Formats: sequence, structure tokens, C-alpha cells
Amino acid sequence: MKEDFIAYIWKFQSFANKKLSSVQGEQIQVQYAGQENKNSGPDFFNAQLRIGDQKWAGNVELHVKSSDWYVHGHEKDENYDAVILHVVWEHDVNIYRKDKALIPTLELKTYVNKEVQHNYQKLFIGSRKWINCENNIGIIDHFLLDNWLERLYIERLEQKAKLINQLLISSKNDWESVLFKLLAKNFGLKINGDVFFDWANRLDFSIIKRQQYDLESLEALFFGQANLLNDTVEDSYYLHLQKEYDYIKSKFRLIDRLGERFQFFRLRPNNFPTIRLAQLAALYNQHQNLFSKLIETTQLKDFYSIFDISVSTYWKTHYSFTATSKKSTKKITKNFVDLLLINTIIPLKFIYLKQLGKLNVEELLQMTREIKSEKNTIIDKFNDLKINSKNALESQALIQLKNEYCSKQLCLQCSIGNTLINYG
Repeated sequence: MKEDFIAYIWKFQSFANKKLSSVQGEQIQVQYAGQENKNSGPDFFNAQLRIGDQKWAGNVELHVKSSDWYVHGHEKDENYDAVILHVVWEHDVNIYRKDKALIPTLELKTYVNKEVQHNYQKLFIGSRKWINCENNIGIIDHFLLDNWLERLYIERLEQKAKLINQLLISSKNDWESVLFKLLAKNFGLKINGDVFFDWANRLDFSIIKRQQYDLESLEALFFGQANLLNDTVEDSYYLHLQKEYDYIKSKFRLIDRLGERFQFFRLRPNNFPTIRLAQLAALYNQHQNLFSKLIETTQLKDFYSIFDISVSTYWKTHYSFTATSKKSTKKITKNFVDLLLINTIIPLKFIYLKQLGKLNVEELLQMTREIKSEKNTIIDKFNDLKINSKNALESQALIQLKNEYCSKQLCLQCSIGNTLINYG
């Protein structure tokens, strides 16, 4: 038995018999179970109880065994002086306050529904599984599942808001700058994402705004600050960018920072950092007020139009500075735009509109439902369990479910786990 199950039973008052008595024989009536405390101190604050003929207001502490009170040293901690009830699974010793007064104890094991106990053990005990409920998740009602996935998706957006808020603070609320940094991180994908993000953080966005009207100058700035113009390469365009970057570096007093190097190994040519930087430069060259355009856009097709750009002439026949390739436009694909929408644009719109008090949550949810589901190992595993992801909202929600609930064994805080424990 674990304390989180005891907390679950107490929080939701999941008793088979509501006529509760302390181990000392006094009747207990729960008028308010209290506010759950996730930090140090008693487990529930400000509970309201009637114990015997006396009404009490105070805190409730939970343990597996009564003796855990002494194991944890609560008898020496004044934070526990206001505990009015000790809730335990098994009572093995009486507990006293510092003033020697006996603390009433409720032993739960005699009150909890046997079926709920069985379902809890079935969920948490047994052979190692990918997720605890993998044998039963397929029976969950679709209405309950859809509602839970929607809540999980909003939770994921709120989680992504933490980074956005940090960037807003560091940039003094420059939304354009924040957008650039987040886009850069996503242009780097998994392998180069952190390096791209570091690169973008080192770039002063005000310089980008001054250079973005000239694509070659913007490329020189991007490649120069990415340390990709430091070699000796016999290529006319490379030499031209080197010369242009030297001018920009002198003009704006830029500093070359070595830092982590961009990775090319095991990447498809279209994902080479050179191509992604060229695409990012073309995007900012074509859209001088990109943030405003993305915020004002509400239709998926219009987002695809904004990102319908191709690289400069040089990059149409190159993947690197050292070799030519078959000519291609190297446009940003719709699948890649979907990733940008999921990971950058929609979270940014969510935070921005929320701050303005203009957030239409359903409109944002509907847009996400129109985007194709992501494909990764987590989604594949849920598909195997007959939980099929039909769109990006569901794939993002399932990622949140796996990472923040299943992997952390937080089944008691999950709607699916709650249902399986209470109804089998």
C-alpha cells in the first residue's frame, strides 16, 4: 500500500461505509476533507470534521502505518501541531501531540471498498508493462477519453508556456524575438534543436530586422554567427558571404562564439543545418512582420501559404558549400510546417491571446484537430493498444499522458486510472 492511494481515498472520500469511527471509538463526520498539500507539511490543510460531539477545523496527516508519524519525526515538528486527524491504512500505535494529547486516528483498511483495493493492486502490481493500464485502457469510454485528452492537450500548452514566458522576460516582451528563437529551435529538429536555440539566443534580433530586406546579407549573418564561414573553401558564394559577414560583424561589433557545432552526421540532406538556415533566412526575408501575420492567421491553408518559400538560388543546387547537387527548390514541406504549428505557433498564439484576454480555446483546439497526428514511438505504442491518434491534438495529448502520468506512475491523478480503479 502507498500513501498516494490513501490520499486518493481521503480526497475523494471513496469509502464503502460512510459511518466512520476512530480507532478510539469516536464517530467521525467529514464535512470537508481539506485542501491537498503537495509541499512539505501535513497532507491536507483546513479540513472540517466532527469527531464525537466536537467540531474541529485543522489539518489531516496520512501514513501507511500510524508509527510512520514517529519514523518521520512529526512529534518534534510544530508544523504538525494543528493535525486534528491521523488517517492511516493500518493502526499499530497511538500518536500524541507535543502537549501529550492523543490524536484521533482513522484506520482506512476497514472502510475501503474491496473491489477498489483489488483494482488498485491490479493496476500497480504485476509484471513490468509499458503503461500500468495497458491491459484495460481499450475499454475506457470514448467520451471520457476524448475529454481527458483535451484537458491533457491544454495542460501541455500550459507546460510549453513556461519557456515562452522565460523568453519574454529575457527579451523584455519582444514577441518577434521570442518567435524567432522558438522557430530556430524547431528548425534544428531533435538533433540540432539545442544548438539552433543557442545560436538564436546569441543573435540580437534587432540586427536581423535591419538585415532581413537583403537575403544575401541575412544568410551571411546567419551562417557567420553559426561558425559556418570559418573554413577555407574555394567557392565564390562562400567567399562572398565571408566578405559580407566581415562587414556585418564590424558594423554591429559582433563576437564569434564557438560553442557547440551543428551536426550533419546521419541527417538527410534536406535536414542539413545549412539548408535549414537558408530556409529560415528566406522566411524572414519574405515576411518582415512574421509574428503579426501568424497571430492574425486562423486557417490552416493560410499558414501553409506563409511558409511556402524556397531557398536562395545558390542553395537550390547545393546542400553544403563544398559540393553541388541536383537542382531543387528545397521548400519547407507541409509536414514540417505541421511540426512548427504544433511546437511553436499554436503555443505562442495560446499565450499571446490569453494575455490579451482574446483567447478562443475552441477555435485553437479545432485548428489543432485539423493537423495530422504526429508519428513517433509513443503514438505507435498507443495505436497498438487501440488508442488511435487521429490528429495533432490527440498525439500531443498522448505524449503528455505518457510522459507526465504513465511514466511517473501518477495513475491516481489520471482520469483513465481513476475510472479503472473505481469501476474495474
